[in-house]
Amino acid sequence: MTAVEQDLSTHPGYLLLVDDDRPFLIRLARAMESRGFTVFSADSVADALAAVKNEPPRYAVVDMRLGDGNGLDVVETIRNANPDARTIMLTGYGNITTAVTAVKLGAVDYLAKPADADDIFSALMNENASRVEPPENPMSADRVRWEHIQRIYELCDRNVSETARRLNMHRRTLQRILAKRAPK
Repeated sequence: MTAVEQDLSTHPGYLLLVDDDRPFLIRLARAMESRGFTVFSADSVADALAAVKNEPPRYAVVDMRLGDGNGLDVVETIRNANPDARTIMLTGYGNITTAVTAVKLGAVDYLAKPADADDIFSALMNENASRVEPPENPMSADRVRWEHIQRIYELCDRNVSETARRLNMHRRTLQRILAKRAPK
């Protein structure tokens, strides 16, 4: 094995991360760099499309909903630029229709948020198209609901009334949920 072949076998390659949640994007970028990827991060559709045009990625992790558009546009552009790219779609708003659309546009997997770096890495590196093993300790349904409420609350700049409106729940019910500790 030549030095170049050895470097390619131990170096996964160029990874494009696209998410408008900056803290999550930074944490995921660090985690993927520690796994050997060369990471480029983008927090908008426009930045991601420019990055794909500049250098089509070998791997990509793309959020579904971005501030300036839809991550599906990025997935399709990546597939057109590099048909062999392995793209993972992330979303906090998962449903069957968008999952099917993402796969048709070129995504190899579709993960619901919150997904951790290990799940994302496994999905990216799973070349044989079999499903990733389920987590040993998955979050409970109550915890997933709580995480979703917290995310919407943060996106609404901690405005209880606006969060309650978007979640279609009574404001006082939301206040009670926010006052409690996170479920396990």
